[in-house]
Amino acid sequence: MQCPRCGTKMPVYRNPAPTVDIIIETEGGIVLIERKNPPYGWALPGGFVDYGESFEDAARREAFEETGLTVHLHRQLHTYSDPDRDARQHTASTVFIATADGQPVAADDARNAGIFTRNNLPELAFDHAVILQDYFRYKDTGVLPS
Repeated sequence: MQCPRCGTKMPVYRNPAPTVDIIIETEGGIVLIERKNPPYGWALPGGFVDYGESFEDAARREAFEETGLTVHLHRQLHTYSDPDRDARQHTASTVFIATADGQPVAADDARNAGIFTRNNLPELAFDHAVILQDYFRYKDTGVLPS
């Protein structure tokens, strides 16, 4: 890679892309979205952190963009960084637990949105089944993933 101004050769760094996922707790369960873009399937609301944006602001923005819900972040659950968690590229996702009132409405990258419980989860994209397994264990025991 070369500097566009002076032509100096610059190293290219391959770093994981920072992302966020949000477990939104509502009165009836947790909010999932059906993805409009590949990879298709049901997933936690979330997405890429923009340059200059905090992870917390990214979580609130992504939740609102995909579900129309204004969320209140309560805690970070864990950061998931397995290089194979997203087939498109290496990502590292910080997962937040949040609450919201109201019904989700699919928008932006979401084709559909719904509220699910641990007993009726659809097949999930990425590593979101692992994330939700960790979440439900945390809710049952108070022990965070390590």
